Amino acid sequence: MKRYKLYALTLLLTGLSSTGCREEFLVEKPLNIIAPDNLYVNREGFESGLFGLYNLVRRERAGIGTTGSGAPDPANDLTMTAAVIGVDNAFSLFPAGGAPEQVFNEFGILLNSINPYVRSLWEWLYQIINASNTIINRAENPNIKWTAAEKNQIVGEARLIRAWAYRHLTFLYGDVPLNLKESTGSTIRTDWERTPVAEVRKQMETDLLFAETNMAETPATEGRMPRAVATHYLAELYLTIGDNSKAKQKAQSLIANPLYKLITARYGVRRTQPGTPFTDMFIDGNSNRTEGNTEAIWVIQNQYQSPGGDNNIMRRWWVNRYDRISVGGRTPITFSIENGGRGIGRFGITRFGLNLYEPTDDRGSYHAIRRFWLMNNPASLPTNAKLGDTVRTAQTGLETLNNQNWPNTRKWDWAPSVPEDVQQSSSYNDQIYLRLGETYLLLAEAHFKLGETAEAVATINTLRARAKARPITAAELTLDFILDERSRELLTEEHRRYTLLRTGKWLERTRRNNAIAGSKITERDQLLPIPQSVIDANLTKTMPQNPGY
Repeated sequence: MKRYKLYALTLLLTGLSSTGCREEFLVEKPLNIIAPDNLYVNREGFESGLFGLYNLVRRERAGIGTTGSGAPDPANDLTMTAAVIGVDNAFSLFPAGGAPEQVFNEFGILLNSINPYVRSLWEWLYQIINASNTIINRAENPNIKWTAAEKNQIVGEARLIRAWAYRHLTFLYGDVPLNLKESTGSTIRTDWERTPVAEVRKQMETDLLFAETNMAETPATEGRMPRAVATHYLAELYLTIGDNSKAKQKAQSLIANPLYKLITARYGVRRTQPGTPFTDMFIDGNSNRTEGNTEAIWVIQNQYQSPGGDNNIMRRWWVNRYDRISVGGRTPITFSIENGGRGIGRFGITRFGLNLYEPTDDRGSYHAIRRFWLMNNPASLPTNAKLGDTVRTAQTGLETLNNQNWPNTRKWDWAPSVPEDVQQSSSYNDQIYLRLGETYLLLAEAHFKLGETAEAVATINTLRARAKARPITAAELTLDFILDERSRELLTEEHRRYTLLRTGKWLERTRRNNAIAGSKITERDQLLPIPQSVIDANLTKTMPQNPGY
């Protein structure tokens, strides 16, 4: 990991749900207070603002909840819950009552326009958009002393992040207000309109193309995005809007870039220990490109015991409650670094997702998915048992709630090396966010949709060869097979809801493969409701709600 000095920024991040503003009586502008007017005056200030923007983006894998007093709670309510469960391969295993994960198990009346999570998600994304707009707009100040390349690099990153936020919004809410200007207390609007998705995506394309043209191929620090992120998202965007030829071209250009290569051999901090090339990428100390990860396109940075180092709760949410497994009335497994740290199992993999792997597929091996545990608690061993004995997870049967013996992914395993802190709620490891394996799958999908079956098969078989899975034939290739392969490769990584929505498969596949949510979802649930607070704040123009809410 790298230690980053993060800048505490006071940004005027006015969201669309703001309901009012106050008059400014003070004319003094103390320069010891960081605000847009005295921050965005030179290149260093813009970089500080950009670091603050990245900080907002990283909250995707942290909590969006609040405490009983209303303070932010970064250890609860995973921000992107809506994008990853309530789908064919994931559900909530241990849902907390009233929490977002329960909503996406149950849907129905729980998914409504006054749900706090629905509002918080909207506000977070528009906060990111406004912070991006602030950088983009203020970069046009002719008094800033910087080169054209320096300016375009920073603006390119801000525009890429703006497109990233609108990607989330369009998949989650459909038509949404398109705002390209900084919002401040004096520019609050009450007449917003919902811009058609096609128009929003046209702006996303413009932003992504600008970023691809102007951003550096290799970022200055690990935490910043390279231009390859824009290329990857352009490939996905073109698939989404049906321009498969452009999707193919963008994916091919990224795969051909010599800076990026699939991981096909063991590497890194545990290369001499049992494991696989595929799972090496997810081990702490192996995620970054400087650590040997040639497949990584974008890696989110975190830092343990560092002010401003940021947290994530991926392990807390995805690792099961193995410490509660009972054998003969005893609990022989306890928290440890080897067991991935302390999990509370909010999310789980459906039986469908678990059963997609062939026996030889590294992506479904013990190194990727916990299919058994080893007894490690000497204080609670069953009769005639010894340390190191095996306890198998549930090998058959459909998913059910509150099953501490259900298998879990190992991609997000992490625990601090400080023994007394092994039960730490949050994780602080650097984590892959985008990687070339997904770009291969975008290319395979583009080939398939263009009728280039042989090329699609060859692309998929490149990934399957890395995983030691058998090669497929042209006769096996369908859109559903590609979606299955995405699950095998990207389980718990991708925004699965978005993939299924853009391919028109969310309703069908979730109904068929999710034993918890499948029978409860309806056509309505393909979009979230517009938060009622946003509709109410739009005082001078009616903002329509999504159908069914």
